[in-house]
Amino acid sequence: MSDAIKSVELEGQTSASPPARLSVTGCVLGCLGGVLLIAMMALTVCDVIGRYLFNSPIKGASELTEILLCAVIFLGLCAVSLAEDHVVVDLLTDKMPASIHPAREALTGVLSGLILMVIAWRIWVYAAQIAGYNGATTNLSIPIAPLGYFCAICAFAGGLITAFLPLKRAFLHAKH
Repeated sequence: MSDAIKSVELEGQTSASPPARLSVTGCVLGCLGGVLLIAMMALTVCDVIGRYLFNSPIKGASELTEILLCAVIFLGLCAVSLAEDHVVVDLLTDKMPASIHPAREALTGVLSGLILMVIAWRIWVYAAQIAGYNGATTNLSIPIAPLGYFCAICAFAGGLITAFLPLKRAFLHAKH
């Protein structure tokens, strides 16, 4: 990338802006999510080809697609939290003084993180209920509870990250 493009990109960032690139962990999560997404796509393509050309669909393809989609979404939640790329609606924030942006971001980050942690707790409770009656998929008999626990752990990690990063930036901003 040329120096002119870099300087234009850096001008738009404030001292309270999130980092422009993902950490190694974020890249690993993104790559893993991409691999799962490609697996889901390949499974769907093979299922459609098998169904319409050979009149023989893949048994349990819809179950595997649902499981892969769930895993992609919750892995993506952690990667999005690390990159701080959540959907943001800033109808009023542009009119606020720049000096309160770090505190506002910290407050919204903590509230969003707490909401994600409550969601993680409820998913964990629900997964425990499913484990209690040995819930499994219909065709392939894949246990569902481990997926629920995985989703709960990812949501909890996403909540921690969502709360921590803006708080860290606000404290660093307050120091300066």
